[in-house]
Amino acid sequence: MSVTRTGESSTTAAEPDPRRWWGLVIIALAQLMVVLDATIVNIALPSAQHDLGMSDGNRQWVITAYTLAFGGLLLLGGRIADLVGRKRTFVIGLIGFAGASALGGAATTSGMLFAARALQGAFAALLAPSALSLLTTTFTDPKERGKAFGIYGALAGSGAAIGFIAGGLLTEYLNWRWCLYVNIPIAVIAVFGAAALLHDRPGHTGARLDVPGAALGCGGLVAIVYGFSEAEPRGWTDPLVLALFAVGAVLLTTFVWWQTRAPSPLLPLHIVKDRNRAGCFLTMGLAVIGMFGMFLFLTYYLQVILDYSPVKTGMAFLPLTVAIIIGSTQISARLMQHVPPRTLMVPGAVLAAAGMSFFTRLTVDSDYATELLPGLILMGLGMGLIFMPVFATATAGVAPQDSGVTSATVNTSQQVGGSIGTALLNTIATTSSAAYIAAHLHDPAQKALITREGIVHGYTVAIWWAVAVMLLAGLVAGLMVTGRAPKHNTTTQTPVNEPESVN
Repeated sequence: MSVTRTGESSTTAAEPDPRRWWGLVIIALAQLMVVLDATIVNIALPSAQHDLGMSDGNRQWVITAYTLAFGGLLLLGGRIADLVGRKRTFVIGLIGFAGASALGGAATTSGMLFAARALQGAFAALLAPSALSLLTTTFTDPKERGKAFGIYGALAGSGAAIGFIAGGLLTEYLNWRWCLYVNIPIAVIAVFGAAALLHDRPGHTGARLDVPGAALGCGGLVAIVYGFSEAEPRGWTDPLVLALFAVGAVLLTTFVWWQTRAPSPLLPLHIVKDRNRAGCFLTMGLAVIGMFGMFLFLTYYLQVILDYSPVKTGMAFLPLTVAIIIGSTQISARLMQHVPPRTLMVPGAVLAAAGMSFFTRLTVDSDYATELLPGLILMGLGMGLIFMPVFATATAGVAPQDSGVTSATVNTSQQVGGSIGTALLNTIATTSSAAYIAAHLHDPAQKALITREGIVHGYTVAIWWAVAVMLLAGLVAGLMVTGRAPKHNTTTQTPVNEPESVN
């Protein structure tokens, strides 16, 4: 089975844009804004809850409204980018994201904040695939592409941790509203930079938007993500949760059936039928399940158990961020041209799992330098080795009219994986904590200590599950991502990680 790349070589043979690296700065700035916004409000959430009078049951919607809209609408956003042009949708996404951020920062009620976060997610679904597809069409030289994707992968992996740092600083020294307002100047700079520096092929005007496919695909993803978000407060056997999973499965099954018959499919199935891309999508989703779960547990562990301030909590994640950047830009980007992608992904998953295993030994008084720091560094290096080759391999060799939806599929696997990880691992943690407390609480005078020990025990049980999922990501990458190193593809100027022949 071969991958068709007709029509690309003539375009990529053109003289590269001398300002392309400045264009990368703009793309990276927009991507960073989208990724960190998924976590920047986490540390600010207690302050926002107090100011707006949110209940404990409703406060999750500050996070969930964003992830629901983002994860559910990404495929639609990617196809819109293909039809009307990546640069145009990139700019529209930036402007809309800035407007939604202003609305959220000025929120006077919890409902207003929830609506603003949903709008942010919707415009992020337009912005993220446009950014990644612009990157694939701007950098076509294999060596340059490796560097560019190294930077992009570093931002994708470290953006969430940067969000914790920024959230802590803004909340402690200004107030929680600046966690939303901060997006406005970033978006303004990116809009002017995009207008001056980014170039794009015209949209694929010969096709029309697949409206039934959009309704089925987006509806199915929203139902699945919503089901996972409700599983934590309601429980996995709650009728609403089970109904959401059933509806999501039916809608997505119907979506796949419809894509084989639609004249202009929302997600051409040849994109996911390719073994390398399917392996990358699955590897990304599994890796992010573990990573997002770790962010959740470590944030609560540092603030609730070790009594760290918001700023100190954010700074505690800094070594993880630095390690991801080093893994992506200094290791993956340098080796990507010389080794098959899976020789980076598999060791990356093993390294990340080894880092997570440090956290299975946490106690109520663990020392940061000896028991947390080594795990953060190992996990960061591992994630850096995973993200960069996943992005580069999944988007390589895609026809121009499909680059937006392919980029959206990568982002969808990341976002849905994060939502699943947060709900699944948090449910495991809370259940294990409750069982531990019930089994050990014999003396009421020891209730505070046993409760703290129970919370940490729940975290460690869930972290063991995260380790297993991360190792599964490495296994999937090793078995499914069979592409060769780009340096072997010397017959074309398109930097494709060519699948090995299957006889």
